[in-house]
Amino acid sequence: MTGSLSKPRVLIVTPEVTYLPEGMGNMANSLKAKAGGLADVSAALISALYKLGADVHVAIPYYREMFGSKYNPVLLKEQKSIKEKIPEERIHLAEDRAFYYMNCVYSCYGWENINIALAFQREVINHIVPRVKPDLIHCNDWMTSIIPAMSRQLGIPCLFTIHNIHTVKLMLSQIEDRGIDAAYFWQHLYYDNMAISYEETRENNPVELLTSAVFAAHFVNTVSLTFLKELVEEKHNFVGQHLTRELSNKYYAGCAYGILNAPDPSYNPAHDNSLAQCYTPEDYFEGKQENKLALQKQLGLIQDINAPLFFWPSRLDTIQKGCQLLSEILYETVSTYWNQNLEIVFVANGDFQEYFKNIVNMHNLHERVAVCDFNDNLSRLAYGASDFILMPSLFEPCGLPQMIAPIYGTLPVAHDTGGIHDTIVHIDVRRNKGNGFLFETFDSGGLMWAITQAMDFYNLPKQIKNKIIKEIMINSATDFNYDNTARQYIDLYEKMLARPLIT
Repeated sequence: MTGSLSKPRVLIVTPEVTYLPEGMGNMANSLKAKAGGLADVSAALISALYKLGADVHVAIPYYREMFGSKYNPVLLKEQKSIKEKIPEERIHLAEDRAFYYMNCVYSCYGWENINIALAFQREVINHIVPRVKPDLIHCNDWMTSIIPAMSRQLGIPCLFTIHNIHTVKLMLSQIEDRGIDAAYFWQHLYYDNMAISYEETRENNPVELLTSAVFAAHFVNTVSLTFLKELVEEKHNFVGQHLTRELSNKYYAGCAYGILNAPDPSYNPAHDNSLAQCYTPEDYFEGKQENKLALQKQLGLIQDINAPLFFWPSRLDTIQKGCQLLSEILYETVSTYWNQNLEIVFVANGDFQEYFKNIVNMHNLHERVAVCDFNDNLSRLAYGASDFILMPSLFEPCGLPQMIAPIYGTLPVAHDTGGIHDTIVHIDVRRNKGNGFLFETFDSGGLMWAITQAMDFYNLPKQIKNKIIKEIMINSATDFNYDNTARQYIDLYEKMLARPLIT
């Protein structure tokens, strides 16, 4: 028996979350486990659904170290007893030593991440699902990829969301050795080769986890429609053919969707405590000037309120984020606009960070280019201070910086791909449309062209620019928010359940 007929029960399974809404459970205020955007997405979606009155539950590993809990077997026993007595408890912690003492969500070692993922899913399958009795299960990314097969076998509708194209392969025997009865649903998993029988398959035929999730789930969604179409059309050669084929099957069967993520509601220049001066669309120009001076002073850059400021907000990753394109034209960009004191600020980690530091040292650009480790407060100040962000991504499943930036009146300079294509329109001043600057050819020449377009806009008369940026800020705050995203998920949940989620 699943949740009540009057209000379907949704169980969201996620390996990370930034926060949970107050009132959701006794531990809601103390739970924070973040490695990337998935944590923010999970938190915002759960909060929006909860606020709208949905019967939403969440399953997450019990990261005791990160949650500030102390190991006390008596207390844990009492905690379980409390959960049994309080049916409205909506937070369900998967318990296993694999993640008790982790101080971050993911390990540097692949084998350890596999153990964490299997332990998490074992607890969800064996304990949390039987206790919650969900009407629908919503799984996120490869660390939840076995659960859709169990869900399919039980007849519980399952939505699987792909946030990142990352997967691993395991044998059935490895899955079962971690306490998961895969024999119960083995036929709903996806194997490298044709699976003839359970006995022949168990030790010799690898399970492809991400493809298994797509294969078994009743519905699938990516976090942008364009990225889904790019996968179906095989535009990314780093994606395996098995995954592409299964996604195509879901897509052409009408069971695959693209639902954009949205920035966390705390990204609001009117209330962001990280800014030197908060501002709204009405007074953004003065506010950005104050923030620009504060950032320039903090980072040792030339203090000039009229200096065009570009901000790099994403990790320095050559595989996806395209930072190598900027390295090829960094000196050219700064020197072309030397008399305007063009400045570039990086607030990002990654192996490529050292290359940019070397370029700065080689050309003595310390007063014009700052390369900083990621820091949330500094990153938020940079959004408030900058005129443009740089996002020359080769591919982008969704992307959040290109949605955050326009809310702050900061315009994206980006490669036209994936989620960027779904959220950014190239500015056409004469037709009064657009919210950024896009280039189509993925090379340093394409990026330089887009930067030139941005600078042409920057050098327009103030009254023309200000009117356009004000409208962009207002429209972005309306378009890029989790009320819209949650509504789309609710519509999809209701389609899967064939009845209303909220009564």
